[in-house]
Order: sequence, then C-alpha cells, then structure tokens
Amino acid sequence: MIHKHTEPMLSIQGLKKDFPVRGRRRSRGSKAMIKAVNGVDLFINEGETLGLVGESGCGKTTVGRLILRLIEPTKGALFFRGQDISSLLGSELFTYRQQVQIIFQDPFSSLNPRMCIGNAISEPLISHRLMGKEKARERAIELLSFMGLPEQYYYRYPHEFSGGQRQRIGIARALALQPKLIVADEPVSALDVSIQAQVINLMEEIREKFGITYLFISHDLGVVRHISDRVAVMYLGKIVESAETEELFEKPMHPYTEALLSAVPVSHPRLRKERLLLKGDVPSLLNPPSGCTFHPRCPKRIDRCEREIPRIEEVSPHHVVACHLTKGQ
Repeated sequence: MIHKHTEPMLSIQGLKKDFPVRGRRRSRGSKAMIKAVNGVDLFINEGETLGLVGESGCGKTTVGRLILRLIEPTKGALFFRGQDISSLLGSELFTYRQQVQIIFQDPFSSLNPRMCIGNAISEPLISHRLMGKEKARERAIELLSFMGLPEQYYYRYPHEFSGGQRQRIGIARALALQPKLIVADEPVSALDVSIQAQVINLMEEIREKFGITYLFISHDLGVVRHISDRVAVMYLGKIVESAETEELFEKPMHPYTEALLSAVPVSHPRLRKERLLLKGDVPSLLNPPSGCTFHPRCPKRIDRCEREIPRIEEVSPHHVVACHLTKGQ
C-alpha cells in the first residue's frame, strides 16, 4: 500500500478491469481478455488535485470510469470517505453520483444537441430532486455567470458556442450538484493552447472557491505540472510511479517516467535536452509481457525484469516506484 498520513477522500485498492474480446478465445476455450486496469492502488486527499498520466491506451480513462461507477470493476475495492462504493446499488449509488461528477474530453459530444445549455445544467438538479424548475433555472444562470457566460445564453444550443465556451458549460454542469470530487478526463486536450490556459485557471479558481478535489487525467505533462499537487504515472494498466509534482518532475525514478518527461518541450528555443527514446511499440494488453511489463522497451532493463513483477515501494516520503532498479527491490 502507498503511504499516507490522513484518511483520503478516495482510496483505490487492487483495482482491476478486464474486457472480453468478441470472437477471440484462448486455447482452452475461455474468452480472451484485455486487462485494461491491472491492480491499481491510488488515493486522493481532500482538496488536492491528483494528475494521472501515461500514453494513450494505458488505462487512465478506465480508472476514471470505474471511480464514477460507469463500469463495474472485475476485482478490487473503491472507498469514498471510508465507504466501500464498489458494491453500492439503487438509491445509495444515486446519492454517490451526486458527490462525484465528470468533465468530459470532448465538450461538444458530451452535450445534448437538442437541449439548450441552461436545461443541460439544471437537469441534474431536477433529476436528483434538489430543486424545483425555477430554482434550478436560477442556479444554472448563476453557474453560467461564474463561467463568464451571460444570462441570455441560457436558451442557446451547443452548436452556437466555441469549444472553450462549451467546455465552460460542461464544467458548470459538473458543478451543478455541488460535488466533492470531479474526474476531469482530458478536459483541455480538444482546445486551443490559449483557451487551455483559461480553462485550467478557471478550474483552479473553482477548486479554491468550492473546495473541489480533482482527478485530472491527461497526457499533457505541462498542464499536469501546472495544476496537480501529486502525479501518478500509468503504464499498461498499472501505476509505475507516484510522487508530489515537483519531486516527480525533478527526480523521476522509473525509466518510463524519465522517457515521458524527456519528451516535454523546453520553453526556450536555444535550450536543448537529451531525449530518452523508447524502442518498439506498446505491447498488446491481450498478451502483456512477463515480469515488468515495461521491460521490452526499457533501456535500463536487467535480466530480473523479464522474470519478476516489481513491487511498488516507497523510495522517499510520498514517492513510490515499481522498478527493480530502485532500492529495496
């Protein structure tokens, strides 16, 4: 288990999610399975932002969907404020979803094109029976105003807005139920760089004003460094390293983290830094490598990496790594 001093808002223990592959079976007749999430341990403290990073297909979004209970885990436990939410049903699950909301990657496809944006924001309040229609309308107008959108936009439709405005609408909808935790799934990757900065600053302002806790899922390490208190790095369904943001960026311990950070562009055109290039492609989740799943691409691998799965160990306060090259392995 990862070391922590206080009871976290969200705790994930041994989380796994397998997806069956249609039409494919193994030699003994059992279905072939994609191990999208393969034994993840994570925690998020109240009021902090945890950045979850990794290449496309590593399982980041699946972790977010499992937290939201949009899909069911194959194995493992999820605790929200000490309560096991992996088995919640009916009204208890409905109540939990009031406290945990999502900001989607694509703000256009996440909004109903036939529903005006005011109704999109007020609908959760009415569905959860927190307010009547008039009060919900007032709350939606209030949220739109906080997002920098005037009241007259209430009856406009998603196609009438820019990408940045649509994402602000998506954030307003996520805030409507006054959640405690928001899963932000690549919330700025579909936006222009100048708009990205505005949305990130808005999210930070929201955290300060409303006391929101974020799971910030992204592949953009520059954005993650700006907004996150801690960062967890995923590779092929597993957490390979986690640390406080500045320590991870200044002292990465896992070769995969080093490779990701070496690909981040430098801010000055005359500055140069050495790239750590990875060989080969990301292995198939249908047939992951033995031992450390990163070893086929790792420039520092040793023989042990091919045989043994590395344990995740604390190498310094709040800094954990799963690598045979670190002390204690």
